Amino acid sequence: MASAGELTGRASIIDGDTLEIHGSRIRLWGIDAPESDQLCRGDDSLQYRCGAKAASELDRFINSRPVTCVPIDIDRYGRTVASCSVEGVDLAGWLVSQGHAFDWPHYSKGKYAQAQHKAERDGLGVWTGSFAKPWIYRACVRAGGRRTKCSDD
Repeated sequence: MASAGELTGRASIIDGDTLEIHGSRIRLWGIDAPESDQLCRGDDSLQYRCGAKAASELDRFINSRPVTCVPIDIDRYGRTVASCSVEGVDLAGWLVSQGHAFDWPHYSKGKYAQAQHKAERDGLGVWTGSFAKPWIYRACVRAGGRRTKCSDD
């Protein structure tokens, strides 16, 4: 049974860290997944759409099961920021543990850091090759590719 404020239902996947339930856009709390158009390189050095892959893997994991989201905040785009789960499995944690998203310490305060470390150690998802963290990728795009905006430094 859902408590007040919870959103439960069938989710449509918008991208690797955003879904929609009953017309409400929901951003998964504490993580950041590659952007839909973002390219990464696999272990074969070939480029692939890692953001599209994250969304596809999230959709496959949910597999039409009901998603329950507990709202935490509203972001600057008007989306509900929430902790979401399927059958008790935290979707943000699952994405990070599979290497399809990153712990975003600015928001999570490191909640998913261990899962990220294990995914990196095990070479899962984006950790099989090379990538830019999504917040760096977005900053680089906004800066028109100027090198000073395109690194973790």
